[in-house]
Amino acid sequence: MSVGGTTFELTPHNCFACGDLNERGLHLRLHLDEGRCWTKLTLGRDLEGWDGIAHGGILAAILDEVMAWALVATDAWGVTARLTVEFKRPVPVDRPIRAEGWLTEARRRLLRTEGRILDAETAELLTRGRAVYVTADAARKAELKRRYRFRLVPDREVGS
Repeated sequence: MSVGGTTFELTPHNCFACGDLNERGLHLRLHLDEGRCWTKLTLGRDLEGWDGIAHGGILAAILDEVMAWALVATDAWGVTARLTVEFKRPVPVDRPIRAEGWLTEARRRLLRTEGRILDAETAELLTRGRAVYVTADAARKAELKRRYRFRLVPDREVGS
């Protein structure tokens, strides 16, 4: 938990990464500190590729999620146009990891982000990503805000 940070709250929905309604989803709990969206989790064996190692596609999905929500925190809603992932070290399952994403550049309708996945205990860099997002137009953004009823809640209020 972060000191003085915030947590994203959303209407229950079916997103694979952050939705509460998706039985097979990751159920990520997303937070925001100093412009960085982050989550901490432990991947189970059901999400491995090679024996004992997290599947690369799952890691890409986690990075996409924290980078996309870093945009939402700045009131920019959009869709992924490009995502690149560098797998620096194997990510073991059954070990806690921390994923972070942040905005690096905003130009008209294109937003650039970076993200990383770290070993939560040692802070070793495991995976790094970059993405480009295309912002939603005003009507779509308003629709998404209504649908998901997104808000940031100070961590001290979460669960109270």
